[in-house]
Amino acid sequence: MSTIATSGPALTPARSRTPNFTVKLIASAAILTAAAAFVLKYVFRYYLNYNASAFTDPMRGAPNYWAMRGWLLMHMTGGMVALLIGPSQFWTGFRLRYARLHRWMGRIFLGGVLLGSIGAYRMAIGTTFGWSFGFALLVLATAWFTSAAIALYAILKGQVPVHKEWMVRTYVVTFAFVLDRLLSDTYPGPVLQPQGDVGVWALWTSWVVPLMFTEIVLQLRRMRSAAPSR
Repeated sequence: MSTIATSGPALTPARSRTPNFTVKLIASAAILTAAAAFVLKYVFRYYLNYNASAFTDPMRGAPNYWAMRGWLLMHMTGGMVALLIGPSQFWTGFRLRYARLHRWMGRIFLGGVLLGSIGAYRMAIGTTFGWSFGFALLVLATAWFTSAAIALYAILKGQVPVHKEWMVRTYVVTFAFVLDRLLSDTYPGPVLQPQGDVGVWALWTSWVVPLMFTEIVLQLRRMRSAAPSR
């Protein structure tokens, strides 16, 4: 009887964790797949074709990309590192089992955001796509850098739950560069005119909308955990 009594409660948490684990696994795989596809299609081309014609490709480049190639590569390299490392930071099992590695990967992630933000600031100031696009990129870079800075400040203060929430926000903004390219490539042409408005619309939509839904989820989780038990 005692064996049955002790084994029952032990099985319940495992069963309850299984659906969450499956959802996290699928979500992480989807995010990493999208991130890797983005890097292979839109980032590596600049490293593999380091010449003026590749950087000024009218379909993907800009007239000033070759002249600002150092800043562009800084932005892309930092963003690529943060984009690919980020998902591993949210796995509780990995974080608990490899705490030291988790901390070092977190430092690399935040370093990537810093590097990418600096490049983004310079690209925003020197853009040839118009002031509205430059302003949108400037705000995105500010949101990116600020969320990462708050996440770092929170962990330095030992506020782990706050740190985790801001790391989530930071990665949502990091992933905006993937969504921006996806939206730009699949936008409804007849709806958005003139053509220049597409880039501005995609840039704002790629991070403001996902961050809004992320904030709703985070606040609902916080309220649920703080709700008094009845």
